[in-house]
Amino acid sequence: MMPLTMAKAGETVTVRKISGKDEVRQHLAELGFVVDSDVTVVSEIGGNLIVQVKESRIALNKSMANRIMV
Repeated sequence: MMPLTMAKAGETVTVRKISGKDEVRQHLAELGFVVDSDVTVVSEIGGNLIVQVKESRIALNKSMANRIMV
């Protein structure tokens, strides 16, 4: 497992685990980041990511992306 921040642009990865407080995990789950869901990294700028989850594009800062293990 590695944090989502290690994935490269264009790569599709599967969420394995989400760490953090309950409210953080709940927030990410509401955005579509749930275990076994596929996430595609659209672009990465300075550790901040734009990712595609289902039909949505979502921007994640580095600290949030580091909590998503793939």
